[in-house]
Amino acid sequence: MYRPTTPRLRLLPIAWALAGAFAASQSSAQSLQDLYTAARGYDASYQSAKSLYDANLAKAEQAKALLLPTANFGMGASRSNQEILPNPDRSYGSQTATISASQPLYRPVNKASYEQGMKSVEAAKAQLLASEQDLIVRVSQAYFDVLASTDSLTFVKAQKAAVAEQLASAKRNFEVGTSTITDTREAQARFDLVVAQELAAENDLRVKSIALNQLVGVSNASPKPLAAPIVLAPLVPADPEAWVQQSEDQHPALAQLKVALEVAKLETAKAEAGHKPTLDLTGSYSAVNNNGTNQAVGDSRVNVATVGVSFNLPLFAGFATQNRIKETLALEEKARTDLEASRRTIAQATRTAYFGVQSGQAQVKAYEAAETSSQSALDANKLGYQVGVRINIDVLNSQSQLFSTKATLAKARYDVLVGGLKLKQAAGTLKAEDLAPINSQLVP
Repeated sequence: MYRPTTPRLRLLPIAWALAGAFAASQSSAQSLQDLYTAARGYDASYQSAKSLYDANLAKAEQAKALLLPTANFGMGASRSNQEILPNPDRSYGSQTATISASQPLYRPVNKASYEQGMKSVEAAKAQLLASEQDLIVRVSQAYFDVLASTDSLTFVKAQKAAVAEQLASAKRNFEVGTSTITDTREAQARFDLVVAQELAAENDLRVKSIALNQLVGVSNASPKPLAAPIVLAPLVPADPEAWVQQSEDQHPALAQLKVALEVAKLETAKAEAGHKPTLDLTGSYSAVNNNGTNQAVGDSRVNVATVGVSFNLPLFAGFATQNRIKETLALEEKARTDLEASRRTIAQATRTAYFGVQSGQAQVKAYEAAETSSQSALDANKLGYQVGVRINIDVLNSQSQLFSTKATLAKARYDVLVGGLKLKQAAGTLKAEDLAPINSQLVP
């Protein structure tokens, strides 16, 4: 029986060309940390959050003014013309300069407002941290989306070459009479299908690359692939409740809501201060220069210095203060309830992310075993086809299964890496330094 030979020698030039192209592409490729650094200076959402953070810092500094003294300087001048018939007309004027100052001594509302301003700094830091964590995840997701699409296209191209080789073998076998036209038509149909899959993969890669370019602000961004062998780090700590505890202590969303509760309590204190007195230290100095008056002719100068205290005690405001206290107490309870609801939601999201990564790692091991089994099945079907105990469709199905498994395995590995970052984001511990372990696994 005729046994078709595999033209492996003809594939060597192609392999060398692909290797050269790969090496050339890596010389201009960017790592995950490189693209994240570029995104920090380009992404509009992150820049907006940073500007809001700067604005909140400036706003917090304004609250200090409520505890500091205020001073004012004023000047005035006037000129009068007096006509009393039959007496002659008279003109006279005056110039006035005044400096006044006030220092709050006891103002509970001002003190509470100052503390609220300081709390807003903590909320602004938490908000900026949440935006930074979101940017890390978005860049990482876009980065590995491109790598996954690249792998898919590579595997489709490899499958296309393998199917083309099988199609040529089927045609040769048909020509020498060792196989039927059915093998050729099956191979041709599978080849046409792979061509369609290649076009779809090329378009998917194009779309994913555009999304990455737009996110990081780099034209033609080229992510570095993972270096073989790929080793996925285990989860540390290996306890979902430990991750939940981290989220309780460090999650920026919870930090913002905790600050919101404290601000609500201070708002209640401000409302209660509506019943309390206020005490201010005041002082002023005035200089008045008169150029005559309506009673006398001649210049005069009067200097007046005043120091005192100003005391005010609210007596009755039409029950506005009492109702304001009721309002702030209700808002305080709302802030407490919102914090508890968010705590539960974040704890659930953290557990979900943990088990998602754990499941992803198990799937990677299963797909690695499936890849080995699929390769063995393909080799066996090729050998069986050569000796005549297998038909062409068996080889084609084995090829399709192998390359599909390879693409799924690559995607599963990327999902585990991104899932690890999302788990840290869910726990509120994600930092830019967490990209370093992933970066160390990339092709240098």
